[in-house]
Amino acid sequence: MQQGCRQRQERRKGCKALPLLRSEELRNSADSSPLRPKPPMAPSALWISLLLLLFAPRLQSKAPPKIASKVVNTSKSALRLLSDYLFTNYKKGVRPVRNWRKTTNVAIDVMIYAILSVDEKNQVLTTYIWYRQQWIDEFLQWNPQDFDNITQMSVPTDAIWVPDILINEFVDVGKSPDIPYVYILHHGEVRNLKPVQVVTACSLDIYNFPFDVQNCSLTFTSWLHNIRDINISLWRSPEEVKHDKSVFMNQGEWELLHVLSQFREFSVGDSDSYAEMKFFVVIRRRPLFYAVSLLLPSIFLMVMDIVGFYLPPDSGERVSFKITLLLGYSVFLIIVSDTLPATAIGTPLIGVYFVVCMALLVISLTETILIVRLVHKQDLQPHVPEWVKRWVLERATILLCIRDRHTFCPVRTQSSDISRSMENNDSTAKLNHYNCENIRDYEGGTSASTQSQGENSLVVENILQEISSIRQFLEKRDEFRDIAREWLQVGYVLDVLLFRAYLVAVLAYSLTLGTLWSIWQYA
Repeated sequence: MQQGCRQRQERRKGCKALPLLRSEELRNSADSSPLRPKPPMAPSALWISLLLLLFAPRLQSKAPPKIASKVVNTSKSALRLLSDYLFTNYKKGVRPVRNWRKTTNVAIDVMIYAILSVDEKNQVLTTYIWYRQQWIDEFLQWNPQDFDNITQMSVPTDAIWVPDILINEFVDVGKSPDIPYVYILHHGEVRNLKPVQVVTACSLDIYNFPFDVQNCSLTFTSWLHNIRDINISLWRSPEEVKHDKSVFMNQGEWELLHVLSQFREFSVGDSDSYAEMKFFVVIRRRPLFYAVSLLLPSIFLMVMDIVGFYLPPDSGERVSFKITLLLGYSVFLIIVSDTLPATAIGTPLIGVYFVVCMALLVISLTETILIVRLVHKQDLQPHVPEWVKRWVLERATILLCIRDRHTFCPVRTQSSDISRSMENNDSTAKLNHYNCENIRDYEGGTSASTQSQGENSLVVENILQEISSIRQFLEKRDEFRDIAREWLQVGYVLDVLLFRAYLVAVLAYSLTLGTLWSIWQYA
């Protein structure tokens, strides 16, 4: 029985194996057909795939937890994770300290970029600065290793606490670009960097224009917090701030000399103390433009006025020349009036210089009119007084070191008149004697000759009258000439005296102003 059962089982196995053999033969025949190429067998790849399927669950169970966390966190960036971590429970309205007794120290820095305008009339200075401030926010700290080694991040300014530091001298809101972000570092440091156009009030002293130096202050202080809450310090050392001109636009009218810094603690009345940091911006005007456009034309006109004294005083051209110069200077002042700075406090020295130059031109014109009046004396004028001759023609010539003093000696008109009268009397006596001799010769003549002699005597008398009138006219003309010559001499001496006094005044005034301006320029 047992053998029968075994035979039956072997037959069943044989029947099952036959179709398997047939199917393998059909598959081999299909693979060996020329229409389909037979791929090479890869038993090693099969074994590797089997091993991976067996050991994959074990490898997953033994993986470290960091790899799993990285796989999970790849869907969200590290910056967003850090932002969520920092600002989840952040309160920007509270001063960022864990201990309220701790003072928040704000370090500030100022770099002058450009001097935009200096309004002397309104006493306003407009500058463009690079402003930087830094403080510690204890609630904005993190470990960089937990957030992909991020050490700094930019965040909106509106999202964090910012100190209320303002400039006390602000008078207007400038056109500053809006910088909406600040930098925060992993240890809590906050850096706020922004450019600011500052319109501030400044006490401008224009007396030394155009060689003036202005000193304007920028005072940074907290408007509300006292020194126990917010203290102010310098970001850099005072020497670095003083000599820093790396970003200054040095091509304009004003030159930056230095920026001084000073810390001060002050209190208003009996209230708490406040901290302030004051920066003194010292600038100097470049005077070349004003020297060329204002000073040189005025100097040229004054030189021409001095040269005009070399015109002859007895000619009328000097008066017209001086009047032309005065009118030209008046037009020049009208043109440059808009260039001069105007304030209600005082007048610049250059304005006083122009007024004094105008006054000197007027004095020069007055002196010229006086000299011309002396030189062109009209008829029937008296002789030069003796005291004028003594002081002007004698002593003034010695004082002025005039070489031709002998030409200015007073004319002795009385002696000349006496000599002329003596000569005239002699000639008249001779003429009368001649007439008497002629009458005696003709006494023995006939009666006809007596009538002709009477007619001749009338003719001779008429001739003598004409001769006497001519003589009187010549004498009076010579007298007028002597008087005119005396006044001409007085006029020449006074002209030299007034010219030298005028020249000394102009030179002293010019040297004084030049010395002052040179000292102010290089002070």
